[in-house]
Formats: sequence, C-alpha cells, structure tokens
Amino acid sequence: MIDALLAMVPAVLVAHAPALLVVAPMLLAPIVAMLPNGRVAWWLTMLATGFSLLMALVLLAQVRSVEGGAILSYAMGGWAPPAGIEFRIDSLNSMVLLLVTGMGFLASVFGWTSIRAEITSAKTSMFFSAYLVCFTGLCGVAATGDAFNLFVFLEISSIATYVLVALGAGRDRRALPAASNYLLMGTIGASFFVVGVGFLYAATGTLNMAELSVRLDAVRDNKAVLAGYAFIFVGLGLKAAMFPLHQWLPNAYAYSPSFVTMFLAATATKVAIYALIRFLFTVFGLEFAFEGSSLIWILMPMGIAAMIACSFQAVFQTDIRRMLAYSSVAQVGYILLGVSLGTAAGVSAGLLHLVNHGVIKGALFMAVAGVVLVYQGTSLNDFRGLGRSAPWTMTAFGISALSLIGVPLTAGFQSKFALVTALLEQGWWWAAAAVVFSSVLAVVYMGRILEAVFFQAPINPNKRQKEAPLTILVPLWVLVAISLWIGLGGSFVIGLADGAAASLFGGGT
Repeated sequence: MIDALLAMVPAVLVAHAPALLVVAPMLLAPIVAMLPNGRVAWWLTMLATGFSLLMALVLLAQVRSVEGGAILSYAMGGWAPPAGIEFRIDSLNSMVLLLVTGMGFLASVFGWTSIRAEITSAKTSMFFSAYLVCFTGLCGVAATGDAFNLFVFLEISSIATYVLVALGAGRDRRALPAASNYLLMGTIGASFFVVGVGFLYAATGTLNMAELSVRLDAVRDNKAVLAGYAFIFVGLGLKAAMFPLHQWLPNAYAYSPSFVTMFLAATATKVAIYALIRFLFTVFGLEFAFEGSSLIWILMPMGIAAMIACSFQAVFQTDIRRMLAYSSVAQVGYILLGVSLGTAAGVSAGLLHLVNHGVIKGALFMAVAGVVLVYQGTSLNDFRGLGRSAPWTMTAFGISALSLIGVPLTAGFQSKFALVTALLEQGWWWAAAAVVFSSVLAVVYMGRILEAVFFQAPINPNKRQKEAPLTILVPLWVLVAISLWIGLGGSFVIGLADGAAASLFGGGT
C-alpha cells in the first residue's frame, strides 16, 4: 500500500521529500501567524502536517524499497556533506518521522475544538503558528544528519513548546511556572548537548554524524571525546525526561492546554530518545568502552528506577493528567531499559514501545481533552460515572488504558512481551521481574480510573450525558484502532522496529 502511494506521488516531490517534510510547515508557520481567522489557520495547519505525513510515507517507502533498508542522503542547498548540511534517512528515523508526522496530523484534526475552548480567539492563529514551529523542529531533529543542525532543530521545537505550554495560563495560572521550569531545564539540557557537540568537533573537526562515527575511531581515548559523550548523554537524557531528570515533565503536562499535552506526550520525549539512540549507536558505537559502561551502570538502573518509582508516584495522584504524566516517565523507563541491553532484540523492543507508547498516550490524553472540554474537570472524582455519560469517549480511554497496562491483544502487550523476551535472552530475569512489577502498578493506577469511570456513580447525579465532539472522537478512535491493530498482529510496526534496530547493528541480530 505504501509502495502504491509512492508511485502516485510526483517525482519532484519524491526527490525532495526529506527537505519538503521540514520546509513545508516551517514556511507556513509565519503565514498562519498573520491570519486574522483562527479557523483558516487551523485548516492550513492540517494541510501542512498532512503534507509532512505524506512525505514521511514517501521516505518510508523509499527506505523499504531495498532489502535491509536503504539510506537516503539529501544535501541541503546542493552542498555535499560533510561540508554541507545533510538530511540522512534510514530505517530508524523513517519510523520516528512516521510517528511524529502521524501524531502531528491527528493532533491538528483534534485541535480546533480543544484550542477554541482553552485559548482566546485573538491568540488562536499565533498558537497554531507556534505549533507548526514545534512540529518543524521535531521533524528536523529526526531527519538531520548533522550534529549541530540537530541542536538547532531541538531548540526550535523547545522554544515553541515553552510558548505553547505558557499559553495554558488562560485556563490555569500554574501553566506559567510550569513553562518557566520547562524553559530552565530545557535550556540546561540544550546547553549540555551543544557543549558536548563542541567537544566532538574539537576532537574530530566535523559535525556530520556519519563522518563523526568514522573519525571517532582514531580518537576514542581522547578526553575531549569522553567529555563530549558525557555532556551529550546528560543533555539528551534531560530532554527525554530520563529519571531522575524528569522533574519538568509532570507540571508541563498537567497545566498545558490539552492539545499541547497530547502532542508532547506522543512525540517530544520520543524524538529526544531517538536522538540519544542515534548518538549512542551510530555516532559512538557500542565498541566505545565508555558507552558500554554507561548502558549497564547508568541507563539500565535509571530505566528500572523510572519504571517503579514513577509508577508508585502515579498510584497516589488524584489528578488524571498528573497521573498520566508520571506514567509517561515510567514508560520512558521501559524504552531505555530495552536500549540498555545493547542488543538488536533489546533495542527493537525499546523502539517498538516508543511507537506504541506514542499512540497509546496520545489516545489517553485526547480522551482526557474531551472530558475537559465537556465536563471541565481532570480529577478522579470528575471521571466518576463517565462510562455512562460519554460511553464512546470513555470506551476509547478504557481500551487505551488496557493497552498501557499491557493486556494481551493490545499494542502495549506486544512491546512489553518483546522487552521481557529480550531481557530473558540475556539472563536479566530481575529486570524482567521489574517490568512485570511495574505493569502491576499500572494495573493499580489505571484501575483506579477505570473503576471510577465504569463502576462508580457520578458525584453530581444530574451530570448531563454528552460525548466529546467528532473532531476529537474521530482521531481518538483512529489511535485506538491502530493500538488494537498492533496488538492483534501489527507485523508492519514490529517489522519497522526490527529493521530500525538491525540498521544500528549493521543489519545483524
């Protein structure tokens, strides 16, 4: 089906797909900002993100056209790398680009109703413009093959995100300190990352990541390289909400506009994890002794700590969005645990959970947005009895909650099963036990919500029966359908994860 789509796309678009995916939303962002009509801004935002999704599908088809996965190199401005900036697409980032653009488009469809309720009409066009800038940055991070260019795109997305979070102050004044904390921690993370890139440049004289991986072979014991690795690891770990560097995330998710929370939960930390994986496996490589130690003695303990500690924190939350926020940090722990194995099976399981969690958490926050819009509440008590008041919305929420727990026949089960299998293959039975224990904690905190929704009467017996609008229900159920499709088989997504992991290990297992 994707190959058939590739045949329908004009050749000029196929040839320039890596650049168009990023340039289209970037060029439309200032136009959207100047529009006096918010509805037109919304339509242009859907057009831009939909076009980027099409380009991501084109890139995926091109990568998959060669057995083992092709590598696409696009020289920006015709300047060949390493002198010029290269966009480099392989099996790994084509999968991440599909996630970002797909979730970005569905978020755009869902956004109008939610944004109109939470953002003043005078700021709507600016809001969509900032969203397109954020979307551009995330796509750029996933597409670029240049280390400094990655930093630029990372900051483009981050600065726009700070604005998007702060705009939630119209609904909740706590959004301003949340945005300030996010800004502070994000700036520290970006500073660490760019300092690390500077050390690598000083040692190798190049910023192209493919060239870096070659030149580092001769200077692996250089102290500048060791320092650069440490700075990059911490900087991207902070951006990815790696435990215990996650303190910015709960408030940012809890007090942002619902649209922002949904999009960030599905994409932002996933792109930062992608960048970390790219540096760990492509730039440095597992043969870098310092990396092998950091995977075992830093990444693995942090992953397990996040899974358990943040799941416990989620159990004791009474605000649904904060509960899901702590759950997101725990799910990042699953991904990092898979990566810390340093095997193709472990990385594949981590990448599969990266995609699955993006879909699942996007659906959960989208359903919560529908509740906020119709019933103006995010506490556990506000969700009581909603299974009868809004059955379509809450059934979608319930299925996504079961997928987050890892119930069989759902997407969450597929990735958790793959992770446990990879751990047991390496004899890490204690880590597999931690995955199971964390999943039991997920049963507790998600079970509290499901009990309130489906088995408790509403506090207000006169609560009106009303579903979320169709602009929310349609993309919500699309995400639920994707989650069930992955759970019932999902060989396509599993194949993407396996191919992405294999590309990092030179095609081997």
